[in-house]
Amino acid sequence: MKTRTGFWDSSALVPLCVRQDTSPDFRKLWRQSSRVIVWWGATVEIKSALSRLRQDKFLDAQGLQLAFARLETMRRKWREIAPSDKGRDIAERLPDAHGLRALDSFQLAAALVWCNEKPKSRVFVCDNFKLSEAARNIGFTVVP
Repeated sequence: MKTRTGFWDSSALVPLCVRQDTSPDFRKLWRQSSRVIVWWGATVEIKSALSRLRQDKFLDAQGLQLAFARLETMRRKWREIAPSDKGRDIAERLPDAHGLRALDSFQLAAALVWCNEKPKSRVFVCDNFKLSEAARNIGFTVVP
């Protein structure tokens, strides 16, 4: 039964493209999701992560192409939060307030734009400890 709408960080999307220890949990969440929201730069982050896996010999060329194909299939399901002045303004505050790096700040800012800066009862799907902690502190329900 599809019941969840949530913001998905790139760290939670990579395990849907390639087999990792966390893949089964994220696949289950994906199947339960009625609507997936992502930052517009997520595909760049995901392709970068997948390319690193190839460079580090965790994927061969065929595995990389399969992962890219899975990503393209997933893109058809999600809605992207586009760049905006509001998103940038929010992202600029997050490194100092929560100790986040630039791309994690953009991810969390996009989630805040999505929910009109009212994160209570909103789902944030993430597999990055620091970003999960910041999202939880702001008021998101972080899963898994």
